[in-house]
This record gives sequence, structure tokens and C-alpha cells, in this order.
Amino acid sequence: MIIPLRPSDMGGLNRESTTFILYVSGAFCDNISPILSCLADISMKKNAPDLFSYPRYWAECFGVAPFLPTSRQEMEQLGWDSCDIIIVTGDAYVDHPSFGMAVMGRLLEAQGFRVGIIAQPDWRSADDFMALGKPNLYFGVTAGNMDSMINRYTADLRLRHDDAYTAGGKGGSRPDRAVIVYSQRCKEAWSDVPVVLGGIEASLRRIAQYDYWSNKVRRSVLLDATADILLYGNAERAIVELSHGLAAGKSVDDLWDLRGTVHIRQQPPAGFVELDSTRIDWPGNIDKLPNPYDFGNDQSGVDKLLDPTTKRCGADSSVAANSDQTRDEVTPIRIIPMPLKRKEKLTPETTYIRLPSFDKVAKDSALYAHASRVLHQESNPHNARALIQKHGNREVWVNPPPIPLETPEMDGVFGLPYQRVPHPRYGKQKIPAYDMIRFSINIMRGCFGGCTFCSITEHEGRIIQSRSHESILNEIAEIRDKVPGFTGSISDLGGPTSNMYFLNCNDDEIQSNCRKLSCVYPTICKNLDTDHSRTTELYRKARKMEGIHNVAIASGLRYDLAVKDPEYVRELVTYHVGGYLKIAPEHSEQNTLSKMMKPGMDTYYDFKKMFDRFSQEAGKKQYLIPYFIAAHPGCEDEDMLNLSLWLKQNDVKVDQVQNFYPSPMSLATAMYHSEKNPLKQVTYKSEPLYIPRDKDQRKAHKTLLRYHDPENWPALRVKLKEMGREDLIGTRPGQLVAPAEEPKRRENSRGAVKSGDRPRAAVRAAVKGKKSAASRPAKKRKGAGQSSVKKQQH
Repeated sequence: MIIPLRPSDMGGLNRESTTFILYVSGAFCDNISPILSCLADISMKKNAPDLFSYPRYWAECFGVAPFLPTSRQEMEQLGWDSCDIIIVTGDAYVDHPSFGMAVMGRLLEAQGFRVGIIAQPDWRSADDFMALGKPNLYFGVTAGNMDSMINRYTADLRLRHDDAYTAGGKGGSRPDRAVIVYSQRCKEAWSDVPVVLGGIEASLRRIAQYDYWSNKVRRSVLLDATADILLYGNAERAIVELSHGLAAGKSVDDLWDLRGTVHIRQQPPAGFVELDSTRIDWPGNIDKLPNPYDFGNDQSGVDKLLDPTTKRCGADSSVAANSDQTRDEVTPIRIIPMPLKRKEKLTPETTYIRLPSFDKVAKDSALYAHASRVLHQESNPHNARALIQKHGNREVWVNPPPIPLETPEMDGVFGLPYQRVPHPRYGKQKIPAYDMIRFSINIMRGCFGGCTFCSITEHEGRIIQSRSHESILNEIAEIRDKVPGFTGSISDLGGPTSNMYFLNCNDDEIQSNCRKLSCVYPTICKNLDTDHSRTTELYRKARKMEGIHNVAIASGLRYDLAVKDPEYVRELVTYHVGGYLKIAPEHSEQNTLSKMMKPGMDTYYDFKKMFDRFSQEAGKKQYLIPYFIAAHPGCEDEDMLNLSLWLKQNDVKVDQVQNFYPSPMSLATAMYHSEKNPLKQVTYKSEPLYIPRDKDQRKAHKTLLRYHDPENWPALRVKLKEMGREDLIGTRPGQLVAPAEEPKRRENSRGAVKSGDRPRAAVRAAVKGKKSAASRPAKKRKGAGQSSVKKQQH
């Protein structure tokens, strides 16, 4: 039966384009309350059991493996006749908590399961996928620590020839779209064994997503991979509960309501209220409503809609008479909101949001931007609703995000018996990614920065999950005592953002209701705890440990947070910076920063002033290394020119320049694809964003960042002339690039002197620099060199 309900304030949803439907199996009802109360049995659990509280599986009697086995021979040495779970990964197997396959493998081992590893199998046949035999429970498939496409191709779609996660560093050891290929081979090897997808590649492709490499919207990876279930995010909770459920004889379908999982269904589950968000424009004028895109905290939901004459639930009588019809046979009633008094509340656990279908978002980029906006607003595990998206005749059902791990659980995960070295099968071959992190420590997970070009939040969440001091110090001691080659220097105490350790909302209730995309943009939220004292105390404890001579902080730093705690900056600069500190302003111009959700440059100046003062007090000569992104969505030519002038004025010479990389599921990728801004209300009439999409345009933006490189000067001159800025060509202060040298004169065979030809490189650059279709005159926001920032003070 379908009961139409009046929409109330549902957080960030566009209420004018949202139909509220209660879809239940059963007879007609006079009152909605009994239905809502009975939904508790099928709602998503908010309170998760402790990760290590489950009864251990019987196979725990085999004990802890030195390394998780990668061959039948190793299994036999352990006394195993089979594996309960086999993890297939695109990375070399390193038994270290920075490698996903090791974390999941050791966690499942601690639950009592026998776990095998198939690392970087030959995907051209199913033979390698059968090497460990048939798993008793399931195959776990991951592309590895990196998305296989980003691992293989640069931002400009050039093929990479190296792979940091492979022994010897050689590229080509995993296929493109590894999750899909590995999953299909697992099914080819053992068609009756469930396949469970996980890792960042699967996580960021859980619904229809724009694919930069093929320049089209692709289906959910769960469908393309023909897998049984997808676990997204840091999936410890989901994989433990799934494993114990399957071991108890349940099927994957029986476990459809696990948080942090994605399933394929023929229709939505019974007993849920549907919020139809498949449209962004509503025909006609409707009652004046609050801004549907406000980040409201009120999660109360639905008023009981009564027929004013019968005082009965306003359901279509034909539907009531045929309550056993399937959903596809029923046409939902679209209800215009009515000003009735709120009597019932709708909880997130009993609702789902219907996104525009795959067919719609594949053809309509504005709908794609709308769907992206809704997805990102449903990322708080305490108030997120389930999402559903139709793909042909099937439904992709996305459960709410997993409940974050508590500190004791984080300690338990990082305290598992890792060997902290690569598997012996690799011999003396170097694994570059391991060499980078072997003396480093993750102290936290998550990021509440909300940068639109980054997918960390979509994967790990906004709520910071931190380890205790004791756990971190124990790991330092383990590195000191166990890891070959350690000389007393810890290379990093960090995470996605090193100075977010133990920083969260001051109020649990506010955090549970919040739908903001960032806690620090456009300004730092007044409810955010910015006290870095626990981080400062950790640094001091680490420095005092026996055998530890130096502790560096190499992870990214959020400097707008750091300036809120000068004592932290003093501690960092005095003891933990080895001459250079990398930070990421990303741009200087507000027009572009607003599309990135990054702070303005005034905060950068505040931090630099603090950094310089504390460096001087410590008697150290130290420098900031700023990072910038070129060709970001919304960044116009004049923005890049002003950034280039800022770099010149401040004598900053950027060596490594990154063009914007449209990674799956990020908000900036939605901007790139749709030319809409999903940070604002999305409509078909929304002002289009300028996108530097053309290859030559992206190259020109990158060239402007490297103004100091003589190889870029010919192309830079062409670009400045194209923009009508020849005044910036010259050698006077404030000018960007020197003029071209006069061609040398040479004598011909008869002694006459003639002008030499133009240098070939300059000719080629001039040809390439012709105005492309993607280029257009920049908006007149400010004149030459009138950047929105001031000169950096030295």
C-alpha cells in the first residue's frame, strides 16, 4: 500500500521536488503511527556492537599466522585445508596497517577466520584466482590502496609507467578497473561463492558516477562487477558483521540492512518511507517554503496527511483494495505540500531517498549534479537516510554510512599482529609505497575539511576517529624494535589531516543533526573543538621515548585550524619541521577558492606570520612549501593569471604542479561534468560554471603556475597575448615573463646577412596556443595583477 505524506523540513532535500511515499505491505490503515512504530524491526542500527565483542569463529584454534598465506604451501604449513575468506588485491601484500588488505585480513583473523591473500593475480585467466582453493565463505575484492585508474593514468590521461604499490615499482601489474576484472574472474573460478567488493575504487563508485577516463557516466560498479555486495568506506564494522552472518548460515540477501553496504534489489524493502528526489524543477508555483538546500538541523519529518472529509489516511482507494500489488505496478500520488500541523515524525532509519535513475543522470548532467549534492548531504552516519537509484529494472540500494569506530576499537585495529614488512615472497625487491611509510604512523582517520576536489570525506567520513596516546606510542616502540633499518626517526605522525587529531564537534547532539559539508568552510564552525593540546602532548611524549631522535610531521596540515592554537604551531615549528613544511592553499583567488571550499589567503598570511616568528625564536631557517591546483572547475584564465602574479610577487617557484583530476564521486567532478555548482541550489537555469576542459586550456593553466620555467616562456607569451596582456611581457618589476630574444643574424654562403628563422619550439607553441573552443574572454572582475591577495610578507 502507498500512503502519500506531506513533506516537512527534511534537511537538505529540495522539498518542492520531493514526493513522500510510505511503502508498506499489508492492509489499509487508519493511522500511520502503528506503521512507523513497527518499522523499528527493519531500521538501520545506530548503536553498533564493539568490533571485538563477537564470539570468535571456530577456526581461531589455528592461531595467528606469521603472514597471511599466499599459496597452498603456506596454508599447509599452517595446518589449513581451506580458507574461510580469500582477499584479492591489486597491491603487493605488505603486512602493515597502512595497507588495506592487511588491516582487513588481520581483523578477520582476530575474529577467528582463516584468511588467505591473492596479491596482484594474473587477470588474463581464472587460474591465479583458484590458487588457494575455494573459500568457505566469500572472496573479498579490492583494487588496492589506490583507484586503479588514477594509479595507471595521470590527470592529463597519460600512461604511468610506475606503480608504487608493486614490487620493483613497475607499472602494469593490475588491470584497469581492477575491481570489475577481479570480481568477474572470481565468479569464473567459483560461480557459487559470494564476491564482496571493498576499498576506495569500489567505495567511490557505489552509485552511478562520472568516469573521466571514458568521459561518460557509468553504472554502479556493483552491477558491472557482477558482485554480491559492496562495502564502502572504512569497512571494519560491515566486514565483521557480514563474515559472522555468513558463517552462521545467513545469505548475503539476509544481511541487506548492514550499514556501509550496497546491494542490488528488484524493489525497495517493505516498510520504508520514500523521499522522491528524482527531479530538480517543479512545474508551477507552490506554497512558499524555506530554502530546500539549507543545511538545517531539524531532522523531524512527516506530518500525517488526513483527508479533510473522511479523516482517514489519504490513500488511493484502488491501491488499498489491491495492497498486494508490487511497487512497480502502482503509480505513486504526488502530493503538493499542505499547511497541516505536524503530528508525526519520520526518523532517518525508516526512510530512503530515491535519486534520479542511472538512465536519467547519464543523459542529464544537471540531474547528475543534483544527485551528487543529495549524496554528499547524506554522509553523516547519525542522520543519513538510505539511498536508492534505479539501474534499468534493478535498484541499487545504499545503506547509511557506518558508525565511526571508538578510540578503543581504533586501538584494537592498529594493535593487531602486523609484521610491518612486505611478504617474504618479494625478496629484496623494493616496494616504493612501503618505503615511504615504513617509519610513519596513522594517528587518526576522517576529515571534516570538505574540499570539493578530494574524496577522503566520501570514503572515510567527516567524523574524526582517533587512536589513544598509548596505542600510538606502542606502535613507535614496535617500529623501533622490529622494523629493519630504523635509525631513530619517525617520518610522520599523521593521517588525512594531521592536526585534526581528536578534533570533533563540542556537542554530540549538534553533530548528530548536522548536514554541513564542512566544519571549517566558509569559516570555522563555532561548535568545533579547535584545542590541539592532545596533539601537542602526543608530540612531546613521542620525542621523549628512548631511541627516538626525531619525529616529523609530513601529513597535510590545515593551517586555518592551526592558527586557532598558537601553542600547537610553536611546538610544530620548533621540533617537528625539518626546514620545509608543506601546506595547501590550492589557489589565491576567491572565485576559485569558493568552488574548492578552501579558506581565503588572509588565513595563509596569519599562519605564515606565526610560522616565521616561531622559526626565528627557535633559531631555525625554515620555509613553507605551498601547493596549488591548476585548471580547477570554475577557475578562469584571469584567476590563474592573478595566481601566477602572486607567485612572482612572493618569489614562489612551484616545482610540482597538479592539474585538477576528476576523481569519481567528488563534488568538483560533478562540477566538471555538469558545469553546475552543486554547492548551491541546482536548477536548469543555474548559471553555468566555466570549466577549463580543453587540453590546451588545461596546459595553459599549468604553464601559468610554472611562469619561472624557461621551457614555458614561449607558450606563456602566446597566452598573455591571447588574453590581451602584453603589458606583462617584459623585464620590469611586476611583469611576468621576459620578451623573446631577437633572432640571431647569420651570414649565408654569399656573405649576406639575413634574419634567422623563428625557433621551432616557439612556432609549435604559437600554433598550439591559438584560441581553443574551450577558451573565452575572462570575466572583468579585476584588472591586471589586481589579485584578491596581498604580497606575502617575508
